[in-house]
Amino acid sequence: MNRAVPDVHTAEPIPASAQSAIESLLRTGDLFRYTANEKAPVSLLESEFADLMGTRYALAVSSCSAALFLSLKALDLKQNARILIPAFTFAAVPSAVVHADCIPVLVECGDNYRIDLEDFAAKLPQADAVLISHMRGHTSDMDAIMGLCDAAGLPVIEDAAHSLGTLWTGRKIGTIGQIGCFSFQSYKMVNAGEGGILITDDANLVARAIIMSGAYEHMWKKHAQDASLTEALSRWQNQLPLYNLRLSNLSAAIIRPQLAEIPRRVRDGLRNHDYVAARLSAEPGFHVPPPLPQEQRAPDSLQFNLVGLTPDQQTAFAGTAAARGVKVQIFGQSTDNARAFWNWQFLGDLPDLPATRAMLKKACDVRLPARLTLEECDAIADILIDAMREAVRTDERNVA
Repeated sequence: MNRAVPDVHTAEPIPASAQSAIESLLRTGDLFRYTANEKAPVSLLESEFADLMGTRYALAVSSCSAALFLSLKALDLKQNARILIPAFTFAAVPSAVVHADCIPVLVECGDNYRIDLEDFAAKLPQADAVLISHMRGHTSDMDAIMGLCDAAGLPVIEDAAHSLGTLWTGRKIGTIGQIGCFSFQSYKMVNAGEGGILITDDANLVARAIIMSGAYEHMWKKHAQDASLTEALSRWQNQLPLYNLRLSNLSAAIIRPQLAEIPRRVRDGLRNHDYVAARLSAEPGFHVPPPLPQEQRAPDSLQFNLVGLTPDQQTAFAGTAAARGVKVQIFGQSTDNARAFWNWQFLGDLPDLPATRAMLKKACDVRLPARLTLEECDAIADILIDAMREAVRTDERNVA
């Protein structure tokens, strides 16, 4: 059955409730968070997001990369501190580490896209901090990771760019480590085009991040929500560099109405993911790694491994799917993919990570937004399954 192929690259419309706030900002031109009054959209967003996540503090910034960078700087690490990160992540993560004058130490990841705990434990003694990317929303074993890090006295930052709405044994991802960082880029659960936010319960950490984000002169006073934060902010005033990574009021006005949409997007995104995953898993050539038992996911894309395919068959599969309207990204099969660690040439000498390399050579990514209907999900699954069958048949005919 031929079905219309959905456009998976367009975002959901911004809720109409944002319109009046946007129009007001356009009329007044009051886009800078610190010239507005105490109810500036950015300040309201921070309060609402902290309440949503159940944390004491939130700081909205220009991107998740900015949040990661500020988190590392907030920890007051020594220069060239060694930061453990997963080898399967986006290039922005090691870039944030380098930007913070630290050294990324890449940890192997397995076929289920998660941290290899044996390699993690082996490299932990040389680390000064840990930055865990829940890459594409796949949660590594946070019980084991936090147990090892707590025993070693090492702080943990969570890169939860893809994990807004994910739970780990009932706890919200981003609240397990000392600091959690989220993205508001267009392909994430909440879309402002660009933007990010960090959360923490530590007044000293958030005070340092606030100052460095660009709260110059007396502007930090607009963050002084309690005595602990006020004391920390006053102590760090004039002591830290200003990196000017602030979020604008216009971005906050776009984000705030979408917070109420998160439960629906989480529900529908998980429905779509599991529906397509079940269809693919019934076919040879596909393997969709299951969630860990402690994990309740909030996906907006689908990842699967190609099983038993030759390189030519992989190329044929992706090409046929693309020709029929479904782009399949095989992480390790392009010369410039920003998720393949060997393309992070800015790091200099790269380690040999055979497990991660082997996984990336067969790991695929397909956009699967929460706004899709099940009929649209069927259209995507049909194309992927037909492309797989055709790739295998064509290669078999060529061999014969």
